[in-house]
Amino acid sequence: MTDSKTPADTGETLPGIDTSDWPQAGDVTHDVPDWLIPSRVYDILKWLGLIVLPALALFVNTVGPAWGWPHVDAIVTTLNALGILAGALIGVSAIKQRIDLAA
Repeated sequence: MTDSKTPADTGETLPGIDTSDWPQAGDVTHDVPDWLIPSRVYDILKWLGLIVLPALALFVNTVGPAWGWPHVDAIVTTLNALGILAGALIGVSAIKQRIDLAA
């Protein structure tokens, strides 16, 4: 991921959680990639989900009725749903990365 603001792993536990009875972490090897999606795909999905799809949905919602386009509401709903899907995919990848960094 290209986000350089990822917090460093300081080894601190979450406040209010007693981890004294947890087993010590051992050496674990993973056969899965570091992230669910590669960095380039993450960047494209982030750009689509945060900028392109919402802007396109607003454009279609504004211009479509003026030009008499059919099914404008369905198109806008589909574009917004695709933006949410892209956001969910990058969110899952970000969570996966944080879990891998914590391990």
